[in-house]
Amino acid sequence: MGASPLFWVKKMNRQSQLWNARSGGYNRPQAIILAERLRRERQCLQVLSGPRQVGKTTLAKQVGEKLGMPFRYASADESALRGAEWIVNQWREARAAAASSDIGGLLALDEIQKIPLWAETVQRLWDEDSASGSRLRILLLGSAPSTIIEGLEEHLAGRYDVLNLRHWSFAEMQDAFGWNVEQYIFYGGYPGAAIFVSDPERWFHYLRDSLIDTTIARDILLLFRVYKPTLLRRQFELACRYSGQVLSYTKMLGQLREAGNTTTLTHYLELLSDAGIVAVIPKYAGDAERKRGSSPKLQVMNNALMVAQLGRPFEESRRDEEYWGRLVESAVGAHLVNEAAIGNCNLYYWRDGNYDVDFVVEIGGSLLPIEVRSGRAPCTRSGTEAFKATFGAERSLVVGEGGVPVEEFLSKSVVSWAAV
Repeated sequence: MGASPLFWVKKMNRQSQLWNARSGGYNRPQAIILAERLRRERQCLQVLSGPRQVGKTTLAKQVGEKLGMPFRYASADESALRGAEWIVNQWREARAAAASSDIGGLLALDEIQKIPLWAETVQRLWDEDSASGSRLRILLLGSAPSTIIEGLEEHLAGRYDVLNLRHWSFAEMQDAFGWNVEQYIFYGGYPGAAIFVSDPERWFHYLRDSLIDTTIARDILLLFRVYKPTLLRRQFELACRYSGQVLSYTKMLGQLREAGNTTTLTHYLELLSDAGIVAVIPKYAGDAERKRGSSPKLQVMNNALMVAQLGRPFEESRRDEEYWGRLVESAVGAHLVNEAAIGNCNLYYWRDGNYDVDFVVEIGGSLLPIEVRSGRAPCTRSGTEAFKATFGAERSLVVGEGGVPVEEFLSKSVVSWAAV
């Protein structure tokens, strides 16, 4: 039998500590995994995928510069139009450098999905290198996972490994910037925005202008056909306002002008999810069809998005117990949806009449209902015992008052809690 998921979480944490100590700077745990893959003889294309502003470029450069081989980095995420010939030119330069080295070389192409016919071009060049025995390693980066995976599956099946990079966790923001849990709950996990927290107005502008608007414009509107871009933006705003709450599609239609129908709303939520900013958590029902037909729980994937949209300063937010409780619940939800996004678990909520379970984590067929007690009055009664009786869950977890402290919960992978 293979090692348990908890074993690999602990191993990654130990390796990350050693890597950071050697390099003298902060590196995300995924840097070790990527470095180990790229040190091997050329085997597969490496793909680093994840939302905008989570450090994909920084991580790629950190790893590439430490490998001790010729390293070339190029980005297609610029205003100038790029064509397939751009990929060919970058590849040729990297080939020549790799041929002059005893250990080969590395080419990293960032935002590759912006190039027309990128997958076909990469397939041709990769197969040429395979036939010639080139030792050039290839790393592709992109912030629109579905677009990248679609191209890979169609043209490069069997030739690639994917490494998902998600939003920064509390443990990472604490290690890198010395944040406490209240700072993380409010400011979220964007490392690029961390330097602006002492200037609240600048922090809000950075989130809205440089991050949110850029993500929607470049990672959604530029890549997908969106007939109602204003509606897409309004739906994002709605998801931020209601993060951590269940909202039926009927209520969404009532709050969004010119929304059309639920099919349009569902599609736009899928686009926001693919861009890594909003997740839709389905209801657990023990039946796939019933899960799909349920009202969704909306959840930002980084609490900074919720805070930036609502626009309330830290001190005011901290004094408002009701609002702060919403931020705590959203922070727990953001932690869990990012865990689900990298495949550590499946994530749901549950509601039956007046009974409610905030989150249901499914790992390897085992269910873990999670109740968040944030200090604000709940809208429904805790349904943990009812859920356990209905679905046979053996364990449950309370986060917050009377249970695991929020800081401790956010400091660990969900795999750790499921194994307790």
